[in-house]
Amino acid sequence: MARVRSRDTAPELIVRRFLHARGLRFRLHARDLPGKPDIIFSKRRIAIFVHGCFWHQHAGCKKAKAPKTRAEFWQAKLDANVERDASVQAALRQIGWKPTIIWECEIGPATLDALAREIRGDQGT
Repeated sequence: MARVRSRDTAPELIVRRFLHARGLRFRLHARDLPGKPDIIFSKRRIAIFVHGCFWHQHAGCKKAKAPKTRAEFWQAKLDANVERDASVQAALRQIGWKPTIIWECEIGPATLDALAREIRGDQGT
């Protein structure tokens, strides 16, 4: 597990490159916010988390299956991740931020376009 990265993951880099190419500027891994969001837009108070489906147990995703060996260990670990994610999102909402989750399996043009529109505050299109 030492090789598992918590920042600068491939899905996160895809999202960052997309947003930067659209002219959106952001801060990374803000330590002063709960959960250290992957990407933040301070003016709009939007915190983006790019979650791996396995580590954060994306409901209904085929990538979110727990390993069969050491099942109790993995279930406890993954359940703790999901619990922590919920408490971090609640803490962000409480201080006036809007947490947004981008799942690893959903990264694609449509999802990223919708994210860019949300950040810009576009209502239509």
